[in-house]
Amino acid sequence: MSPLLQLMVDAALAAGNEIEAIYGAGCATQIKADGSPVTEADHRAEAIILAALSAAYPDIPVIAEEEACAGRIPEVGSRFFLVDPLDGTRGFVNRTGEFTVNIALIEDRVATAGVIYVPDSHALYYGQQGDGAHRCNADGVTERIRTRAVPPAGLTILASRTTAQKTAAKLSHLKIAEFLPSSSSLKFCLLAEGSADLYPRYGRTMEWDTAAGQAILEAAGGRVIALEGDAEAGPLRYGNVDRNFENPYFVAWGL
Repeated sequence: MSPLLQLMVDAALAAGNEIEAIYGAGCATQIKADGSPVTEADHRAEAIILAALSAAYPDIPVIAEEEACAGRIPEVGSRFFLVDPLDGTRGFVNRTGEFTVNIALIEDRVATAGVIYVPDSHALYYGQQGDGAHRCNADGVTERIRTRAVPPAGLTILASRTTAQKTAAKLSHLKIAEFLPSSSSLKFCLLAEGSADLYPRYGRTMEWDTAAGQAILEAAGGRVIALEGDAEAGPLRYGNVDRNFENPYFVAWGL
């Protein structure tokens, strides 16, 4: 693991420990201007990650969700971090366990390294371009992960719980063995470890929601393609300041 990726892992684990402590104690929820929830855990986890990244790499800008929502967005060049300190805040609030810490490195608009930590299960996923993808379980055992070929029974499809009905309608022509609603960036992890096959997203996401997952999935052999309508528009790319860091629709797969 490179020193930079190790730092990202350490920062994600530290933020995850803080989230876990707040999850156990409980906290109040506020609603942001875009209608999404935010908690003390989001803010404290983000502060931990920002402090770690800026101390070690002060020359690399960081785009972090809560800072961006507050209008504090640094100028980005060819290299920057994307951070979602608590992806799946609704899962945190509703106590489903489906929430993650996401940290990604972007280089020339490509997500080249990513870390996703799942505080509730203590599962850690990380991947880097040219070095593969790995999962470290709660028992400390680390293993390389890879995407899978489609099983003969058909595809396992992933979808956000908020867009599941729309996704199912779009994919009615495919041979589907299972339709699996899931929250947060866990969907990318399931693809990367070969537990599912396809994740189409016909709904709003931001770059910090997807960058870490894309880096891990692509390191595991998968792909993430932006869509224009129902047509492929090339790989999903980052640093779209003109879109306020909002992604187009996309499809991710491990085929």
